[in-house]
Amino acid sequence: MRKAHRTSCIRCGTCCRKGGPVLHHEDKQILLHGYAGHRHLMTIRKGELVFDPAVGMLRPADRELVKVRGKGPEWSCCFFDEKASVCTIYEHRFLECRLLKCWDTRVLEAVIGENTIARTDIINPGDPIVKLIDRHEQECPHQEVQALLAGLSGEADRPRILRELAEFVAKDEAVRSYAISELGLRREFELFIFGRPLAAVLRSHGMAVRRSSSS
Repeated sequence: MRKAHRTSCIRCGTCCRKGGPVLHHEDKQILLHGYAGHRHLMTIRKGELVFDPAVGMLRPADRELVKVRGKGPEWSCCFFDEKASVCTIYEHRFLECRLLKCWDTRVLEAVIGENTIARTDIINPGDPIVKLIDRHEQECPHQEVQALLAGLSGEADRPRILRELAEFVAKDEAVRSYAISELGLRREFELFIFGRPLAAVLRSHGMAVRRSSSS
């Protein structure tokens, strides 16, 4: 079906229901002025599967990305008011939201992947959580998790792969638990600091990896 000709937003909320935008360096002022905070963000780790609108399919992220987190079963943007069909920070919305015109996406497409921010761009350099993020990346690299998932098609290696995935899940949970119990990290910041739990990533692949009693 042909798209209806349109030259302005009709506030249908479709774009907001598809999730929050990726942040660019131009968006840091929105955070500095308090219109949004770390609790509203989540991290897509390098190697994690993400939807690439340029090609219309899932692919591994080639870099770390920070985006606005979602809410509800549809994971719509956390700043979207479903009842009123409006953005609650519209006057201070992020770059990708300002550039999006569903009737002509060329301007938005030009900035996708350009000048994006990483976690350390919006965390104080002396914060001890930075070292823990580095430890987490070393102990639970997302690229290796995705490589293991890709190897599950081979029956011969399946038991080994499942064991290694379970080990990664255990390490991931241990780092998150330490951050909360020892560093006082609030749960609402967890998705920004560490991204999605690996157990949740595996569930999205239809798996439920259980740790052994000895781990």
